[in-house]
Amino acid sequence: NFVFWSLYTVAWLIFVGLSIETGGLLINFIFSIFKPELVQNLYQKLDMMSILKKSEIIFFGLYGFILTIALLKTLLFYIIIVLMHKMDMQKPFNTFVSKQILKVSYLTLSIGFIGYIAGKITSSLHYHHGFSTAHLDQFWNDSQAFILMGAVVYIIAIIFKKGVQLQTENELTI
Repeated sequence: NFVFWSLYTVAWLIFVGLSIETGGLLINFIFSIFKPELVQNLYQKLDMMSILKKSEIIFFGLYGFILTIALLKTLLFYIIIVLMHKMDMQKPFNTFVSKQILKVSYLTLSIGFIGYIAGKITSSLHYHHGFSTAHLDQFWNDSQAFILMGAVVYIIAIIFKKGVQLQTENELTI
C-alpha cells in the first residue's frame, strides 16, 4: 500500500511537471509569433526564429510536433493518475482498469511514433535543406523507448483484458 501511494504521488509530481512544461512551450510558441524578441527570456529559450524566417510552414509543423508530444505526455500521466485513483487493489481485474491500460498503451505508442516521425523529418531538414534543428532533438530523442514501452504495455493490456474475461466467466459459472 505504501509503494502504491508513493507511486501515485510520483505520478502526480510528473503530471504537474509535464503540465508546466506544456504550458511553457505553449507560451513560448505564442511569444515566438507575436513578440519574438522575448523568446530568449522564456522557458527553455526555445528559439526557432531562424526556422520561422526561412519557412513558416516548417516552423508551425515542428512546433506542432513539439506541442503534440508535450500534450500527449501530459495526457498520458493524467490517465495514469485517474487509473491509480479509481483502481481497487482488492479486485484489480475489471473493465475500467483494462480500458485505461489500453489507453495508456495507445498514448505511449502515439508519443513514440510521432516522436520518431518528427526526428526523421528534422534530420532530413537539417541534412538536405540546411535548417538548424539540433536543439530540437531533446523533444523526440526518446521516441524508440516510447514505442517499445507502448508495445509492452499493449501486451499487458491484452493480458488484463483476457483476465477480466476469465474472471467474469468464472463469476458467472459460480
